[in-house]
Amino acid sequence: MEWPKFDLNVPFRLLLTFNATSLLVIVFLVQKGYVLGYFFPEHALVVVALPNFVSYALYFCAPVLLTGLSLVLSSSLGKDEFKPGQVDSIDHANNSFLPSYLGYFFVALSVPNWEALFFVYGVLFVFTYRSQALYFNPLFLLYGYEFYNITTTARASIFLISRTRYKLPTDVVIEKANRINDYTFIEKG
Repeated sequence: MEWPKFDLNVPFRLLLTFNATSLLVIVFLVQKGYVLGYFFPEHALVVVALPNFVSYALYFCAPVLLTGLSLVLSSSLGKDEFKPGQVDSIDHANNSFLPSYLGYFFVALSVPNWEALFFVYGVLFVFTYRSQALYFNPLFLLYGYEFYNITTTARASIFLISRTRYKLPTDVVIEKANRINDYTFIEKG
């Protein structure tokens, strides 16, 4: 009897979407001053003794660790390759997406309460997941990854997340890139 094969792509994309949008929640928590004692009042004696920055650092650690988990899980995604001469152009994309991502921070700073946060985060999460075009997560930068917009010789536009530093189209020769979707790939390098 053969076990059914589990498609990891949907849960993986949900995890990537959460990682990419979770900093909005963290900025909200910090801006409102919600420390661990707010969430764990039964442990107030232990938690109250901690400085606020400890709570904020732990909040930040959650998406950083989940981003690390997504990097580990990316090995189980579909595989593709980029052969010599297949890439027509390459552009470094780190700076082009950062301003739009910083918009999340400004939205988080203007969210007045939990209900608004749930609504705004829900809408943002759905649109980020459904766009499926890009999974820009600045937390990948902490793991040494770079972002590239690539155009293939067949005129396909690809978003590549990679540890390798590419400068020229001829540099992009990848034996194994994990496919997040048809337009987004991650190369561990």
